[in-house]
Amino acid sequence: MGLLHVNCRKQSDWLLQTVNAVRTSGYMIVEGVLEPSVVSETRDRMYVVQKRIQEGVGKDRLTRAGELGILRNMMKYDEFFLKYLELPEMLQVVDATVSNTAILHLQNGFILPSFPPGEVPKTFQNKFHMDFPRVLNGYLASINTLFAVDAFTSSNGGTLAVPGTQQQTTAPDLAYLEAAAAPVECPAGSMLVFDSTLWHAAGANVSGKDRLGMNHQFTRSFIKQQVDYVRALGDAVVQKQAPRTQQLLGWYTRVVTSLDEYYQPEEKRLYRRGQG
Repeated sequence: MGLLHVNCRKQSDWLLQTVNAVRTSGYMIVEGVLEPSVVSETRDRMYVVQKRIQEGVGKDRLTRAGELGILRNMMKYDEFFLKYLELPEMLQVVDATVSNTAILHLQNGFILPSFPPGEVPKTFQNKFHMDFPRVLNGYLASINTLFAVDAFTSSNGGTLAVPGTQQQTTAPDLAYLEAAAAPVECPAGSMLVFDSTLWHAAGANVSGKDRLGMNHQFTRSFIKQQVDYVRALGDAVVQKQAPRTQQLLGWYTRVVTSLDEYYQPEEKRLYRRGQG
């Protein structure tokens, strides 16, 4: 059975359908989000960032981590990727699920390499898992938006999603996950939205070429980020951004380090009231 699709350019109720599908099935594929020019530029810049990360971190350390082509903290290496935090469709999804005070838990790029059939190495990425392994009595605390920079297919490692496995306190049997999993197949520029407790895995890329994607995970504002983006990017970079982007990066969810920072007027406090 194929996965659920909606087109944000052709269906006015795409957001309502998406929110309902995330609640009931755990996911929705939203087509038509990224313009072709954005897809093309993203692809080119991801390879440049990959090279910069390899130079900065070292290939040996990256290899020891046991990851397949994950690009972490891309915004540090290229501020172009900050623009993703301004995408209207993604922000609408965030607002409708984890609230307009949510923060970015992570932004990771994927350049998934191809391997001959039967030779794909086993990593955390291609084992079934939840991105937010905390089930809170049905409370939606985290949402993912995964962009297809290349078209996702069953042969190039398109994400394997297991419908209906979100918000379960007991892990499903591996046999069930393997039998019920369906590959995400969608055009470049699409956005896979899913409850971060949904069981999923990267597929096997045996297509003969890389498959690129961009994942964002957003959480309620009281949950710690995987990367402290404010510190990682620096105050100067964050302060250049629009207030909403600052919120997503964690500018208004910082922890005070002194009484001077604590005893500030409300408009200057590091942690603002009303966080969701």
